[in-house]
Amino acid sequence: MCTKTIPVLWGCFLLWHLCLSSSQTIYPGIKARITQRALDYGVQAGMEIIERMLKEKKLPDLSGSESLEFLKVDYVNYNFSNIKIRAFSFPNTSLAFVPGVGIKALTNHGTANISTDWKFESPLFQDTGGADLFLSGVYFTGIIILTRNDFGHPTLKLQDCHAQVSHAHVSFSGELSVLYNSFAEPMEKPILKNLNEMLCPIIASEVKALNANLSTLEVLTKIDNYTLLDYSLISSPEITENYLDLNLKGVFYPLENLTDPPFSPVPFVLPERSNSMLYIGIAEYFFKSASFAYFTAGAFNVTLSTKEISNHFVQNSQGLGNVLSRIAEIYILSQPFMVRIMATEPPVINLQPGNFTLDIPASIMMLTQPKNSTVETIVSMDFVASTSVGLVILGQRLVCSLSLNRFRLALPESNRSNIEVLRFENILSSILHFGVLPLANAKLQQGFPLPNPHKISFVNSDIEVLEGFLLISTDLKYETSSKQQPSFHGWEGLNLISGQWRGKSAP
Repeated sequence: MCTKTIPVLWGCFLLWHLCLSSSQTIYPGIKARITQRALDYGVQAGMEIIERMLKEKKLPDLSGSESLEFLKVDYVNYNFSNIKIRAFSFPNTSLAFVPGVGIKALTNHGTANISTDWKFESPLFQDTGGADLFLSGVYFTGIIILTRNDFGHPTLKLQDCHAQVSHAHVSFSGELSVLYNSFAEPMEKPILKNLNEMLCPIIASEVKALNANLSTLEVLTKIDNYTLLDYSLISSPEITENYLDLNLKGVFYPLENLTDPPFSPVPFVLPERSNSMLYIGIAEYFFKSASFAYFTAGAFNVTLSTKEISNHFVQNSQGLGNVLSRIAEIYILSQPFMVRIMATEPPVINLQPGNFTLDIPASIMMLTQPKNSTVETIVSMDFVASTSVGLVILGQRLVCSLSLNRFRLALPESNRSNIEVLRFENILSSILHFGVLPLANAKLQQGFPLPNPHKISFVNSDIEVLEGFLLISTDLKYETSSKQQPSFHGWEGLNLISGQWRGKSAP
């Protein structure tokens, strides 16, 4: 009996373990919070977008048939085509969060001026011409439901749509306008009826078209020749009365390997703030995954020739490169000379309040390659470079810069007994100070793309380093021009406030 029970218990244990593993919570690498201020600005910017969209959009034709009893006409078939909205006003429009559901849109007392071509057919006459249609008492309410699809794209759905136009006035133009305007009023009622039946389907169609565009968003973005960045949604948006949170995966992968890094994200909580339109929390996991991905892809390994070192040092350290080249010539008898720097482990990321540090364990080697021979190591040294990370938002990117705090150097080693090994310590330090860090900063200047909708720029941005994550607070600005202005001006945006690094957007 006991023997039979043991396999059953083991089976139950394994099933429990599998269920526990499959139900583990996945935490985001990036959390974006949209506040009520963003919705209020969205109403303002949205009117500009809707105005341009409506003026460019062709609305469906209106067709129907009416009897005109006062003219003793059994029927008049009418068709309104080429319908275009010339102007509109929605003075009372609002967006508000519906906790756990979505975003409610409401507008009332709206008006619109519409131009159209028309065609009438009846037993007595037929004619064509133009007309102006004035709509008033426009009302709309609906809830936009936000979810995610299986690929991590955001999806939208219109729910509880109700749209109505209370009044319509038609004014015909043309030679017989006086006649047509005399029976315009009887036609306004069917026009209103048809129009009101069309409004919600038209709006739903626009939401469907927007969903089609959202489904083409690149949630997996190639950053450079080494890495990809995954911006996919890991869960449906979390909606409260005051804000909407988007949980993004926020993880880097080596270009040829989409395997998750050997560590997991930890939960972090955004502070309860509402002064900015958008808050973006970037977890330490985001930067750790970048460090691991670039290390795995070999991006931290670089070899510099004597000429490259000399050219770079001439530009960055008042001729120190010439001195280095001269020393190399003395010691190596003018043989080809190279410096190779390799990270020995992924750089270590640490985010503490007001302090973002990056420790780089690496090895630096001086190499030579005598004629018709293999590469030979002259001297090598292991070191750990401790750097501080400066942060700035330039355009739509988060850009980092490194500044050296200190070295921890191991004793240099050499295969040549005639080399005064210790004299190379200062040379290696100079290479790191004046060669490697400027080179790294030049690479880092391309920055990491931040999640933001098309044609939306960040303004009044601020960056704070908190425990375990980075917090970006920013307002938004809709760019009416098709050209955004991403530019890299250097590090003028950095500002040291109260002894803490805080980044600001470039002017």
